[in-house]
Amino acid sequence: MKKIKYNTSYAFLLFMATSFFACKKDFDKINTDPIGVPEVSADKLLAPALTNVLSANLIRNRTINNELMQVTVSTLDEVLEGRIYRYDIRRQLSDAMWNSWYSELTNIKDINTIASKPNAVNTSYQAISRIAEAWTMQLLTDTYGDVPYTEANQGKYGILEPAFDKQKDIYASLLNKLEEANTLLAAGQSIVPSSDPVYNGDISKWRRFGNSLYLRLLLRISGKAEASAQAIAKIKEIVDTNPAKYPIMTDNTHTARILWNGTNSSTAVYSSPFMVSVRPADFRASAIVDFFMNNLTSWEDPRLIPAYGKNGVNRWSIAAGPAGYVGVPSAYPIGSGAPVKQAYFYSDAQSGNPTTLQTDAFTGVMMNVAEVDFILAEAAARGWINGSGENYYYKGVADGINYWIPALYANGNDAAVRSYALKGDFNWDDALPLDNKIAGANSKLELIHLQKYYALFLVDFQQWFEYRRTGHPLLPKGANLLNGGKMPVRLYYPILAQSTNPTNYKNVLVAQGPDDVNTLMWWQKP
Repeated sequence: MKKIKYNTSYAFLLFMATSFFACKKDFDKINTDPIGVPEVSADKLLAPALTNVLSANLIRNRTINNELMQVTVSTLDEVLEGRIYRYDIRRQLSDAMWNSWYSELTNIKDINTIASKPNAVNTSYQAISRIAEAWTMQLLTDTYGDVPYTEANQGKYGILEPAFDKQKDIYASLLNKLEEANTLLAAGQSIVPSSDPVYNGDISKWRRFGNSLYLRLLLRISGKAEASAQAIAKIKEIVDTNPAKYPIMTDNTHTARILWNGTNSSTAVYSSPFMVSVRPADFRASAIVDFFMNNLTSWEDPRLIPAYGKNGVNRWSIAAGPAGYVGVPSAYPIGSGAPVKQAYFYSDAQSGNPTTLQTDAFTGVMMNVAEVDFILAEAAARGWINGSGENYYYKGVADGINYWIPALYANGNDAAVRSYALKGDFNWDDALPLDNKIAGANSKLELIHLQKYYALFLVDFQQWFEYRRTGHPLLPKGANLLNGGKMPVRLYYPILAQSTNPTNYKNVLVAQGPDDVNTLMWWQKP
């Protein structure tokens, strides 16, 4: 029996060896795709990465940012289950954004790797990769605080449990990347136009976007004592000292956006995530909050006037309720029953109109020129740069409206936009103090950030980030808010990150503080 077993085993091994060498013959030839390509090029990765990040941003802007920042509110009666608009933040909220951003960061970094190979060097793709990484990584760190960065997206190299970097170090690296991007783009090496869903291959506009993003990040850390002096000095260099070296957005043709249902690209068509991922009934299920709605009606804002809209509807596609354009209080009494939905963003199935906010091609904004105007208005009001805070302020108002209603105002010096502001009682007043946090009080920062709030409509989490930085605009606080009435300052780390990276998760809690929505991150501390 032993001999039989031995011979059987020997025969089996001989068979396997023979099979191995037989299979190895012509192995490479047989296993090469005859119609595919061995490596992907940088131009093939760019559009999917950008559109996927932007799509995720829009979906969560609607469900997280807009409820926190009193744009929309659920009209369900929530006795047992709180909602985000009540500052009731659940842990599962964190997963989708974390996963979306990190997944696409792999592709974004690969663009730079591919564009740096000796046989495929393209400095413009290298620069765009840096800008896209700064755009995406800023969202991650401003949402969670300290996050994996240096070791992130390194799973293929065996790093499966990346360390969490300090937000201070992440910001320093992102600012360096934007500096590098500006230098690389100065050479103006061409890219494939159809690969670029934002600017259709216009490198000069990518350079303006990168430097405008540079200003956003510098302003965000300008209140941090250890970073303030350097941030302010760099803002001044970009705006005053060396503007030719650092071109920035100056009009709406520079706005970074992806047009849905149409395109900036010559060959591709991109679908709005509002159309793909949101049912029409769900899209109109939330009411518009009185803070957002009532300002617009009291100002007689042109974005609400049907004559200016497409096909006879207002540009923001807001439907009036029984009492007209009236909002719902954000933190209406718990258990009081569903409030009457007085104003809401409507959808095709409800309206029958060919263009609504759900189908609008213009909702895919990454960063707009109005935000840049208001960054400059704040910098001027604080005395950091030359120029008039007033002029930058009115330009921001004009550019914010002109994005939705092209050429309504000529520029910030247009008498019409100043008349509109005067009539709405938000005209610039140099006699106002720089800041005032008393409810109902006015200040230069309140003027700037109230208008910036509307300019940032639909722009990922920027309304929330700026409120956390400045405390403006002065949002009314309902008596039925949870979390002690305190605006959450971050999201929880995802449960998946805790379970798959336990050691580094514990380390980050020691470094940053408890995994709590009230734990301040680096740039929020004095």
